[in-house]
Formats: sequence, C-alpha cells, structure tokens
Amino acid sequence: MMAQVSVDLLIFDLDGTLIESKWDIAESVNFTLAELGLPTRPIEEIFGYVGDGVKKLLRLAVGEGNQARFEEALKVFRGHYLDHCLDRTIFFPGIAPMLQHFAHKRKAIATNKSIDYTRVIMNGLGPSHFVYMVGGDDGFGLKPEPGMLLHILEKLNVAKDRAVLVGDSTNDINGGHNAGIRVCAVGYGMGNREKMAACQPDWFIERPEELMEIFV
Repeated sequence: MMAQVSVDLLIFDLDGTLIESKWDIAESVNFTLAELGLPTRPIEEIFGYVGDGVKKLLRLAVGEGNQARFEEALKVFRGHYLDHCLDRTIFFPGIAPMLQHFAHKRKAIATNKSIDYTRVIMNGLGPSHFVYMVGGDDGFGLKPEPGMLLHILEKLNVAKDRAVLVGDSTNDINGGHNAGIRVCAVGYGMGNREKMAACQPDWFIERPEELMEIFV
C-alpha cells in the first residue's frame, strides 16, 4: 500500500469529477440549437466540447458559420440550463461517502462552469461539503490558467504543498501544475485518459473512494 499523504485542502473540479452532468448539458445545447433553427449535434460530440466553460462550448456547438448568433445562443442556453441542470445530474457513485469521509477536511470547488449553475446544482444535491467555490466567470480565468486555484489557496490561507486538485481533464492537471500544487486525475469522468496521463498527474484513480486511501 502506498504511503498516505497529508493535506489540509482538497480542491475538486465539478463536471466529470464530482457530478455526472453531461446529459443535462447536452440536452440544453441541442435545445438551444433547435430554438435558433440550427442543426442539432450528436450527444457524444457535445460531450467532447465540455470542460472549457460555457462560451467555448456554445461557440463550438453553433459552428463556425453561425458565430453571429453566439450571444443569442448563450442567452437561450443559460435560461434552459438553469431550469434543467438537475434533471439528470447526480453525484458519481462513491462521491457521497468520500465527501463524508473527509468531513473534517476543508474542501473547495474550482470549476470552469459558471458559478450560477454551480450554486444551483450543489444546493440541489444536498448539504454543502465545500467551504468555497470558484466558477469560470468569477474573474480569475479558466483552468489551465492557475488563477482560480491560486485565489482559493490565498482565500483559505493554505500552502501549495498542503493542497491537492482532483480533476478529470488535462485542464485540471495542467492548471494544478501551473499553480504549483499536486494533482490527482480521475479516470471515470469525461477526460481523455491518454491525454491526461501524458500530463503526468501525481496520482491517477479509477474510483472516488481511492482518495480515502491516498489522503489523510
């Protein structure tokens, strides 16, 4: 068994790490495209757009020839997704017991998702386990930029070597590295496994429960 690592703060990505949210996102994207009279896209294709924030998601979804309708698409998407972001979105299996296990640890969320959606979803999924949440529109940049991670460390007064970022994408791994903190990649989310491995995370797990074996 590997030696356990002592940390003061666990920072989590949201989509694909804590929550299975891709179905609701894809549904809102295709609703938006249909409302604008644009061709809808295969669900799997939309899944591939998730992770860089809603603006990048919708720019890709509307397509190169329709960028003039981006603002309109953003408005339609925001309204629909806020109303439907909990239709099918749930914690991944193993997340709830893992969060309970770390009840004594400070935990934060760093997501490229807008903070409005993040709050609605986390409130809807039950009591908050998190002392702080930062979203992609909070002004600190998007991962892999280190801004939101550095802001969380400063806000909570935690040293870099006492924190770990848990995430399911190259944005998370590179963001953690750019912020100077260690990263645990998860293999059950939406990220490409080979690309994540190539970014050399400090740990790579297949189930949320494995975090309980690594960190104390």
